[in-house]
Amino acid sequence: MNDRGRELADFLRTRRARVTPDQAGLPEDRRARRVPGLRRDEVARLAGVSTEYYTRLEQGRAQNPSPEVVESLTVALRLDPSEREHLTDLLARPAPSRRTPAAPQRVRPGLHLMLQTLDHVPAFILGRRTDVLASNRLAREVLTDFEALPAPHRNLARYYLLDPEARARVGDWERVAAETVAILRLEAGRSTHDRRLADLIGELTVKSAEFATWWNDHRVLRRTHGAKHYQHPVAGELRFSYESFQVPGDTEQTLCVYNVEPGSPTSRSLRLLADWTAPQPASAERPST
Repeated sequence: MNDRGRELADFLRTRRARVTPDQAGLPEDRRARRVPGLRRDEVARLAGVSTEYYTRLEQGRAQNPSPEVVESLTVALRLDPSEREHLTDLLARPAPSRRTPAAPQRVRPGLHLMLQTLDHVPAFILGRRTDVLASNRLAREVLTDFEALPAPHRNLARYYLLDPEARARVGDWERVAAETVAILRLEAGRSTHDRRLADLIGELTVKSAEFATWWNDHRVLRRTHGAKHYQHPVAGELRFSYESFQVPGDTEQTLCVYNVEPGSPTSRSLRLLADWTAPQPASAERPST
């Protein structure tokens, strides 16, 4: 079984393990259960396929099932939209491996200008693997100064999981870090030949005590909006409502904006932080006499 097949097998097993027969609306079954959740034959029955076919599917031996089968499995396993997307990625015919690495991502000038325009709130652009491609001044103040880091370290997952400062600064760190791992897992399902992603996953596995546990539960997530909470050493408590958008013209870049309620304590603290950290204008030189 190849890597994609093992990933598919593990994903389907973990998804059916969390669904009880009662949740699935199945009649009581007094047979001893060797595994938690649904058996293969129960998933097959709910999805309207044969047990043999579902077994081959879970073993990575059945390629390109019809959209109707994917939809039936989505319902049977109670998958959310991110999980359905991940299942579709894993069931797709593998793309040929790239002989050369993907070209470095570049942020176009108009997006850099947009980040400067959004100077009253933190905003940044993520690329593949949660790489931080660009950020405005408040994003660098509230999170960390990604532009001061070596280029390979400008990565949001790496910051959350490996930077000791993140644990103190990021409110509800465990939830945020686990969600970021789920975002990486979703990307890994469709980017099977991304060497840099594989290297990042390897580094996080070795250096983060929590990463392997979260990675192995096969949770996936596409984050579009939510709440973030930071404890800043200068500005104090900061609470944001964030929105994430795919950049028009480049589906592999995401614009993330941390919004604040007008007149809120966070809004006032951000203004103070912006003033505190504003670059000082160069003093005018005296004309020579």
